[in-house]
Amino acid sequence: MTPYETEVVVARRESVADGVLALTLRRPDGAELPAWEPGAHIDVVLGPGLERQYSLCGDPADRHGWRIAVLREPAGRGGSDHVHARLGEGDGVRVRGPRNHFPLEPAPRYRFVAGGIGITPILPMLAAAERAGAEWTLLYGGRTHASMAFTGELARYGDRVRIVPQDESGLLDLAGGLAGPPDGTLVYCCGPGPLLDAVEELCPAERLRVERFSPKTPEVAGEDGPFEVVLERSGRTLTVTAGVSVLDAVRAAGVEVLYSCTEGTCGTCETDVLEGVPDHRDSVLTEEERAAGETMLICVSRCRGKRLVLDL
Repeated sequence: MTPYETEVVVARRESVADGVLALTLRRPDGAELPAWEPGAHIDVVLGPGLERQYSLCGDPADRHGWRIAVLREPAGRGGSDHVHARLGEGDGVRVRGPRNHFPLEPAPRYRFVAGGIGITPILPMLAAAERAGAEWTLLYGGRTHASMAFTGELARYGDRVRIVPQDESGLLDLAGGLAGPPDGTLVYCCGPGPLLDAVEELCPAERLRVERFSPKTPEVAGEDGPFEVVLERSGRTLTVTAGVSVLDAVRAAGVEVLYSCTEGTCGTCETDVLEGVPDHRDSVLTEEERAAGETMLICVSRCRGKRLVLDL
């Protein structure tokens, strides 16, 4: 199914921290936008070959506005510079989604951990946990207090939120903050790779939910040799050679498929697997989803055997 895609306009721009710009996106005709839940993100199509994923960080009950926040990264690939320098109020932009690979699962207790711009998907989760009457705490770290977005909004939660600017207080005390959570506690973490790696070392996998902005080095289960891919709906059979991704092979065959990051982090190219065993190399699917083998991210993942049948 093709994800929801539409034109929106920038209804509001506001600085929410040093180097962080929040945008509120609305339909030009004032119509409602699709519903979303905490953890969801959208693709923002900034230009040819320039697509970026941003977490929705506003209120899911507001069906007329989507809020995103963009950290300007001078050493990045150009997306954040484009948003900061060229996307003004009233400007139109194309968006796709929302999609959610980081959903907030029901639980009696949560431990939230955010680093830098990783606060964006966590922010609506806090409001949802509050409405559900769950117990929760947040550890939120950043380089400086001025660089940490939405601290004003977080103030209403009092001492359940611990804001830790590195220049004042050092790194987050993860061991102390995550030590001994009672049964039934889920840990949600989003931020830079080293933070997520550290949290993964401390938390049992069954309790931990993470979202990565950059790909994790995959544990490669199979060889990079050739294999066959059958595109069931297209009636095509392709050979994916070493060094070529399934996505590249499919596109070279003239079959249209949505994709964006090509790194296995955004989930845009997730495809149903009808037969065969994927060699998962993404940073999106959970261990349970990988074990089920019902979908794969064709931009990075391969085949453990000699043949895959995909719903393409």
